[in-house]
Order: sequence, then structure tokens, then C-alpha cells
Amino acid sequence: MLSDRRQRVLAVLIEEYVAQALPVGSRTLTERYNLGVSSATVRNELSYLEDAGYISQPHTSAGRIPTDLGYRTFVDNLLANGAIKDGEGDRELVERLKSSASELDELLDSASNALARLTDCLSIVVAPLARTATVKQITLISLSDRQAVVVVVTKDGQVYNRQMEFAEAVESERLSEVQRILNDFFAGRSARDVKMSAEGLSNHYFGNPLVRLVIDEIIACLHEHDTAHAYRIGMSSLARKPEFSESSALIPIMQVLEDDAVLLQILDPTSDADRGAPMVRIGSENPTEQLSGVSVVANRYGRGDSAGVVAVIGPTRMDYSRVLKAVRIASAALDED
Repeated sequence: MLSDRRQRVLAVLIEEYVAQALPVGSRTLTERYNLGVSSATVRNELSYLEDAGYISQPHTSAGRIPTDLGYRTFVDNLLANGAIKDGEGDRELVERLKSSASELDELLDSASNALARLTDCLSIVVAPLARTATVKQITLISLSDRQAVVVVVTKDGQVYNRQMEFAEAVESERLSEVQRILNDFFAGRSARDVKMSAEGLSNHYFGNPLVRLVIDEIIACLHEHDTAHAYRIGMSSLARKPEFSESSALIPIMQVLEDDAVLLQILDPTSDADRGAPMVRIGSENPTEQLSGVSVVANRYGRGDSAGVVAVIGPTRMDYSRVLKAVRIASAALDED
């Protein structure tokens, strides 16, 4: 456990390194920060922090830089001290994000863009899986007497559609009746429940071949969209960071992040934090070696199983206070009312 003074020295060293991306010397800390102690005392504290593994000295004549342990201690202190609580204007930003979109896809895109602007890092918003979404409405749109489009709207604003064909002509009135039957039964159920219920139904409504055909198309439609879909903004911001000026440092990260399924596994915060608390993985704490040079801050949004993930990925030298607050704001905007 670090003393208050050592925590303060570590915090200002990290603040300076985040801003300048250059090793920090004791003179810089003494001149730029009101630490209330002599430069000799600051040097002693830096030596202690280095020996304890919180900072390191890349070159003998250079200043110090934080280690993953140093960043971890800094982040834990931020979280313990409530540094990411609501601030003035945060609620207005949440409401502005919500009002800027009429559908979930637009809101996810807006949230991802806002995250990238607020953090100057790579921002990622992962949509909830279709199987966990609650069905709000099913609509059947007749294209001809042998073709129609089935549209499934979920409670969280996702919209899925699939074109279907009939072996025999189907009048629009008959299609409307099928639509009414399906909405009466399936509205308010999850997509997973739709499939399970359909497999066990045998009453006279669902024994109707047309009704069964439409149900099969609904299940197929939801299955088509039941993969992780991520909205990424800000890869260019990541590439501009001095840590990734060499392509050899950035390419392994891009290779890991381009696969949505892998990305969802990496970003899933459930194993690291309680519901509502952000997950922070720093450098070597990440599950893959390719991400050892970045930090990942992620949080879930939504309710129960119908949840997605908001995340920011940047160098370990990220502004953790700003990123934690931005992730919290974005997840609040995406939470269900």
C-alpha cells in the first residue's frame, strides 16, 4: 500500500507522461506540480516507486515512465475515489445522444462517434445479440401474391428483415391475419423464446402451414443476425499515437480487433467487474499478447442477457479519468429506460 505522498507522486508522473509521451524526471515534477516537498524527496520517492515496480527507467540518463502496475494502482485509486461520478453536463450529453437517433443502429453509431471524440482513442460499441432481444412487433409486408417481407422490431430498437416466398398465392388479408396471430403470441418474448415456443406449439393456429412458414422465416431472420456486430470508430486516432508510429506495433492489434467474435470475447467485462462497474485491462492484463501494448476500458449496457458492450482501446498511456467517464456516459445513453 503506497503512502499518500507516493500515490501523489505516481499520479502526477502519470499525468505528465500521458500529456507528453516522454520519460519524466524529478525536476519536471518539482517545477510543474505543487508537491510540497524538496526535489531530493521527490527523487527518493521515485527511486522507491521504481524499486517497487510502479515505474521504470527506459535509459540510464532518462526519466521514468509508468509500468502496468503503476497504471493499475492509479486506476484503482480513481475508481475508489469516485473520480468518474456524474459531472455537470454529463446528463445533457446522455440525453443528446439518445435524442440524436430514432433506431438502435443510429444510436450505436452516435455513441461510438462520441466516444472517439471524447477520448481520441479507438471506440467500439458492440450491439446485443439478436437471440437475447425482446420482440416488440412483427410486420408482414406483401410484395406480391407470392412474396412478402417479414420485419422484426425488438424492444431495444433493432430492426431485422427477411424476404420470403410462397408456393401458392396469399392474399394480403390472410397475411394480415397471420401477422395479428404472431404479434398476439410472440410480442414481449425474447428471440430465444420464439424459437423454443415455436418448436413446441401444436394448437390449430400454429398448425396452419402458412403460420408455420412465417415462424420459420422469423427464426431464420433472427439467426442470420445472431452474431456480434461491432461499431468501430477511431482506428486512425490509435495509429497517430507515438507508441504505434511503427506499423509493426499496430498491425497485430488490428488483426485481433477485426474479428467481431474475437472482439466480443476480449471485451466481455462480466468476468472482471460487477454489473455497472467498468472493466479495465492494462497492457499485460489483456488475454492476448497482441494487446499487451494497449489498455481496454469496457462496460456493459442493457438489461439481463439483452446487453451489449461499450469499450475504448488506447495505449496504456491513455487518459484513464477521461476514458472511464466517457465509457460510463456512453453506456448510460445506451441503457434501456
